[in-house]
Amino acid sequence: MTTSSDASHFKRWSALPLRAIVGYGFIAHGYAKVVNGPDHFAASLQALGVPSPHLMAWITIGFELLGGLAVLVGAYIPLFSIPLTVILLVAAITVHLPYGFTSIKLRAVTTAGPEFGPPGYETNVLYIAALATLALGGSGPFALDAWLSHFQERKRVNR
Repeated sequence: MTTSSDASHFKRWSALPLRAIVGYGFIAHGYAKVVNGPDHFAASLQALGVPSPHLMAWITIGFELLGGLAVLVGAYIPLFSIPLTVILLVAAITVHLPYGFTSIKLRAVTTAGPEFGPPGYETNVLYIAALATLALGGSGPFALDAWLSHFQERKRVNR
């Protein structure tokens, strides 16, 4: 039987799986853009009518890699959540919105395996919800923010 004090103790750990999957997800997407070639991503942005597509490609890649790492280690999540959310909203509106909400659209199962249609904006909304949860609820244990604030507090006391 779980008591309310046990539940409170476990609640503080709820941010860890969110940090892990969201941080890793952004890093994976940024890394894929680097591996596939930033020029390829810039061409996609240009086709969507994004101004300064090469600059925006590098800014997006940078925020996905650095922001993903920040989320993963629990550092400056409220700050990084803003540009990461903007990236997700732009992708949802310009790329995924025409395909509806659902991110998985099974079209057929063939002898070669399943065939899927274009993804909707569901995953974008889930990432935004996870970022909001972490920004508003805190990054939980093993967060770099907690270590940094403890370090700054000790530095202030020793002055």
